[in-house]
Parts: sequence; structure tokens; C-alpha cells
Amino acid sequence: MKNPRPKLVVLALAVAVLTAWVILTPGPAHSHPTGWTWPVREVGIQRGYLAPAEPYGPGHRGIDLLSSPRQQILAPSEGVISFAGVVARVPVVSIDHGNGWVTSFEPAITALTRGSRVQAGQPIGLVATGIAHCACLHFGARFNGQYISPLLLIGEVPPAVLLPW
Repeated sequence: MKNPRPKLVVLALAVAVLTAWVILTPGPAHSHPTGWTWPVREVGIQRGYLAPAEPYGPGHRGIDLLSSPRQQILAPSEGVISFAGVVARVPVVSIDHGNGWVTSFEPAITALTRGSRVQAGQPIGLVATGIAHCACLHFGARFNGQYISPLLLIGEVPPAVLLPW
């Protein structure tokens, strides 16, 4: 029986080279808008992000921030209002930040309309009353249609550290 070690070493080196290439290659994933801020003035996370195991599986595609009714919602970065309406009886506001980046807020009401330009920190609406199951504002983020944790955009998540096998 042959020793499988040389094949494992080659496989490990291939994975390391591919990983380095993906991390170091500039591309859309590295070009998100700068100057991200929290969408509320006082931040308290009531429920964190939980990625689904499958695209349509259960999970929590965003974070719930503690809030109060009619609390002001701020744009986390510059962009354009891409949606302001009701989804499943819940008022939602979404901002397209360009390059595939979109953030959404619910329950959120706004006087802004689709196409309105917003700057980071600009008030975009209010937390709606009598809608949510909690006193919270749901803050969601997507990159090219894929949900990610909004904490990654604000810089609140420490980078992953790869450990040796």
C-alpha cells in the first residue's frame, strides 16, 4: 500500500495557493462603499445574524437592533433608495449602495421615494409602530443578492484566523 501523505501535501498546497489567490485578488467583494455607520444612534443588538444552511432554509438574514417606535433610521452609507414599500404587511426601506451592495430596514417608514439619493448618516425614515414582534429594527445586508452579516460592513466582526491542521 502506497503512502497517501504526498497526495495530502499536494492537496494542502493547492488549497493554500487557491485561498491566497482568492483573498489577494482584488474584485467586487473588496470594493464595498466606505464610511459605513450604524443605522441607529444608540446601538444594542437584540438578535444576531444566522446564515441559513441552504439558500431558502431557515436563518436570520440580518441583525435586530434595539429601537423604539418612531426612532430615526440613518443611512449606513451613501446610496440610492431602491425600495420603499410593504412586504408581507411589513414596511421596508432598501438602499442600493452600488457595486452589488444593498441594505434593508424593517419595519421602516419613509417619505423618500425610489431613486432618492442618500448620504451616510442621513435620516431615511422612522421605525414603524405596531408591526414588529420586538422593539427592534431589522438591519439586513446583501452583496450580489447573497445575504451577509451587516456587522461585516461596519467592521464589528474580527477577521477569521486560519489555524494549522
